[in-house]
Amino acid sequence: MQLMVQGASTYCYTGGKAFDPAQPTVVFIHGVLNDHSVWILQSRYLAHHGWNVLAVDLPGHCRSEGEAPATVEAAASFIAALLDAAGVTRAALVGHSWGSLIALHAAGQLKDRVSHLVLIGTAFPMKVSAALLEAALSEPHKAISLVNVFSCSTLAPPPSALGPGTWVHGASTALGRRVLASNTQVNVFHRGFDACNRYTQGLSAAAQLRCPVLFILGSQDQMTQPQAAQALIEQARQSGQAVQVAYLKVGHHQMSEAPDETLQLLRDFLGR
Repeated sequence: MQLMVQGASTYCYTGGKAFDPAQPTVVFIHGVLNDHSVWILQSRYLAHHGWNVLAVDLPGHCRSEGEAPATVEAAASFIAALLDAAGVTRAALVGHSWGSLIALHAAGQLKDRVSHLVLIGTAFPMKVSAALLEAALSEPHKAISLVNVFSCSTLAPPPSALGPGTWVHGASTALGRRVLASNTQVNVFHRGFDACNRYTQGLSAAAQLRCPVLFILGSQDQMTQPQAAQALIEQARQSGQAVQVAYLKVGHHQMSEAPDETLQLLRDFLGR
């Protein structure tokens, strides 16, 4: 599905189902050097079980045109504009890693327009080391390999994710290279990491939430370690919203390393 958002053609994967205004909508927001495909199992299931799915390629990534967002705030404004372009008055937001910060900030701004918020592999502050930022800029392919070493805790996912025999590390590396190559004007790797590193409004955004929140964290996650999400969890609770926290025995690729568990958590949470 192509939508014109902020003057640029934007791609949203709909899970193979036509958009139905009568159904509730869930927006999936990917992380750095990812695209809509990281949500393949979760998005297809929900699309075939009563939900509109908008699994977006962020601007300047893969099938979406436009300027790649340089800040979390700019990306959150894009999400608000995406809802307007799709004619969606209220939606659930699901974000992974960088996408979790985008979803969080958008939910804080949109307030009652967000029905549910799911933050996967999140942390605040989401600091990136100076060495990794420099590598993302000057040696991106080396940095992609380094990131995947720290992100993956399994060699192969269950068959329900991408199919028997899928190599998590290799598939993630290939996706990162493809996303990086999709934009010849901007290094979206460095830009995304820099946006995570500079974002300072996480707690204030959490204080403004008006919807239930689900945190899905990897107990073996070395990119966004689960303890780094605790401040957000406490602030979300203090906002008066229902907060659920789930820990999966995987690393940073929750959607592919624990696909069934991630889907079950999403399904049950969104069904409330």
